[in-house]
Amino acid sequence: MAQTPIILLADRSQSHIDDIAATLESGLSDCVHWVDDMSDASMAVAIGGDGTLIRHGRQCALANVPLVGVNSGRLGFLAKFNASTLIEHREAVFTTSPNTIQSLLIEVQVNDEPPQIAMNETVIAAGHPFRILELGVAINGNPAPHIRADGIILSTPLGSTAHNASAGGPIVDPEAHSMVLTPLAAHSLAVRPIVLHGNVDVDIEILEANEGTSLMIDGAVQCSLQTGTRVHVRRSSQALSIVLNPTYTYWNALVDKLHWAALPG
Repeated sequence: MAQTPIILLADRSQSHIDDIAATLESGLSDCVHWVDDMSDASMAVAIGGDGTLIRHGRQCALANVPLVGVNSGRLGFLAKFNASTLIEHREAVFTTSPNTIQSLLIEVQVNDEPPQIAMNETVIAAGHPFRILELGVAINGNPAPHIRADGIILSTPLGSTAHNASAGGPIVDPEAHSMVLTPLAAHSLAVRPIVLHGNVDVDIEILEANEGTSLMIDGAVQCSLQTGTRVHVRRSSQALSIVLNPTYTYWNALVDKLHWAALPG
């Protein structure tokens, strides 16, 4: 069996991560050649929870290297494998044409600063002293009504099951080419989440801000926002290729991990 050059992305200072890495190194030895540089890799195997996979996912997208996620965390919604299932399906995964999805990423720019990539979402959050924000929103240059809310989420399909879902936004098929705009605690019953085409440009002007108003990308605070700041969000030219588990689908994960449509009690 031909060996595929793979980079292993893992924090081996953590004993449980090191144990998983050692298991993979042994169990994949017949089909994988481990490399140290992303530029030499045909794929990347990342071990961790969802936060780890988000961090490495942006890195893989920029390098155009498909990502194989191996769960070591509690939920692990983004990871398609654990150590045993990846070893079991290694012949289907480590080939020249594995089954993958291309996940849309978004690009976020504040005023004239360099844009940054989001894999899950970007959030404008009210912050201290937690007064309501007023946001001017335009879609493809067309002004929408001002939104008065605690903030706003712009989510990718992949990120629709994260903060977006917790805020009442819709779950979107990860292969869809779309973007979800979800207000946070809007001061109007008429304001609802909306699914946008993936190629739209969304401009948000901060009309009223708090001292602690900030922009977050994938759960991390990026910068503070003041009245008059403009945030531009659009589809990134980069996409993340995610290698799929041949026997465990996205819909399995929704049922098993997020308990989709489960009865209460």
